[in-house]
Amino acid sequence: MKKIQYCKKCILPNTRPNLFIKENDLVCSVCSNTTKKIDWNKRKKEFLFRTKKLIQNNKNSYDCLIPVSGGKDSTWQVLVALENNLKPLCVTWKSPARNLTGQKNLNNLISLGVDHIDFSVNQKIERYFTLKAFKRFGNPLIPMHMAIHALSVNIAIEKNIKLILWGENSADEYGGRANLKGKYMNNEWRKYYGVTNGTRIVDWLDNRLTKKNTNIFNIPDQKKIKKNKITELFLGYFFKWDPKKIYKISKKAGFTNLKKPKTGIYDFADIDDDFLITIHHFMKWYKFGFNRAWDNLSIEIRNKRMTRNKAIKILKKKGNEKPIKESTKFCDYVGINENFFYKICNKHRNNRIWFKNKNKGWQINNFLIKNWKWQNEI
Repeated sequence: MKKIQYCKKCILPNTRPNLFIKENDLVCSVCSNTTKKIDWNKRKKEFLFRTKKLIQNNKNSYDCLIPVSGGKDSTWQVLVALENNLKPLCVTWKSPARNLTGQKNLNNLISLGVDHIDFSVNQKIERYFTLKAFKRFGNPLIPMHMAIHALSVNIAIEKNIKLILWGENSADEYGGRANLKGKYMNNEWRKYYGVTNGTRIVDWLDNRLTKKNTNIFNIPDQKKIKKNKITELFLGYFFKWDPKKIYKISKKAGFTNLKKPKTGIYDFADIDDDFLITIHHFMKWYKFGFNRAWDNLSIEIRNKRMTRNKAIKILKKKGNEKPIKESTKFCDYVGINENFFYKICNKHRNNRIWFKNKNKGWQINNFLIKNWKWQNEI
């Protein structure tokens, strides 16, 4: 059985994929990275230089392509592009779980002054693929992420757009491989951080997911991207990525938040989707022994808006909140019942960290919080 270690500065465990906790000081790779001094003015100047050069040499209709959803980050990305005199084409994969808030914020984003493509995937194919991904990896977002990455790159190739602007680099924000941190997005990054569990669409083909009807999920190889002279950049490298600050900027531009958080502690994040994103974050509990609140609270600690002790108190009060409404909607969407849903959840429970206690309930070894209500864990 694996003994979980927790970062002594934030609250993230070493079970989080691609996060490392140093033995000498018990500080995670993310917190270690945040202590480094970054010259943000220098990075901003680099972005301005790149975009100015691009605009001068560009003879096409669009200077860049921006993948957007309906979240605060999308609004902020568009604002940054427009403020730097870029003409973007915005592209959205239409989630089958898109809600009214997400649609409202997407409409607001479009009203800022951009051209926009809202792409819907064949729902019979996507529904089947979503269930298959959930069964195999406990991850219902694989189709979503494959689609938006493939869609963005393929449209950039089709329309001869040389720059794709992404948001945050999760290798920097949540810890990861040194060679994948920084400014560039590429297919190696997608393999480890693209929420595809290291798979490509070819790995999912069967008698229902055929090469022909899944072409929309096919991400071009790196050689083709390079041949078309496409550069993919993370805006979070050039401008400091802080969820609360980004939210405040987006709100001034018309972005709408919820009255309470949907998952985690933020009422302005993960809110444009009715159930898929929430189920994805819920599955972290089974696989890694933490949930979305841990991510959010750790960000608050690193930005010095909260102490570690206060974060732990919040976690203890919240407990592991089961997404009752979202799991029901998810089950309805993929065509399974609740018992089968939790059977799949338990299939992905990480037995290296979970064990059965004397009451035959599940418990995590060396858990961060004492007196946790394990009786709710069945």
